[in-house]
Amino acid sequence: MPVGLLLSDDMIFTSRITGTATALGTAIRPARTPALLAALAQEHSPHCVILDLSNPGLVIGETVQAIKTAAPHAFVVAYGSHVDTAALRAAREAGCDVVLPRSRFVEDLPRLLPSWLAGKK
Repeated sequence: MPVGLLLSDDMIFTSRITGTATALGTAIRPARTPALLAALAQEHSPHCVILDLSNPGLVIGETVQAIKTAAPHAFVVAYGSHVDTAALRAAREAGCDVVLPRSRFVEDLPRLLPSWLAGKK
C-alpha cells in the first residue's frame, strides 16, 4: 500500500485527511513538525507528502528540499489560505507538484488523493 505523509498541527484537519485516506484504503502518517516530517520521509519513502502552509516552523524551500532528498519520487502537495498568495507562490517556487487553496484541497481530496499517491496530478 502506498504511504503518504502529512505536515499539519491542526488536529481536526489532520483527522479529516487521515480519515479520507483510510476510507480510500490508503494510509497517511501525520507529522506536527517539519523535523518529524523529514524523519518520517527517510523512514517510509512516501509516495505523497501533503504540506499545510500554515504549519508553524515551516520553511517551505527547506522542507521541500528535505523531502526530495529523502524521497526523490515523492509527489508533494501544498495547501493554504487563498488570501496568503505569498505562501502559495513560495510553495510553487519551492517545487511542490500541486499547490491549492485550502477550500479546493478539501473539496478535491477524496477524488485526487489516490492519484497523488500514485505520483500523478
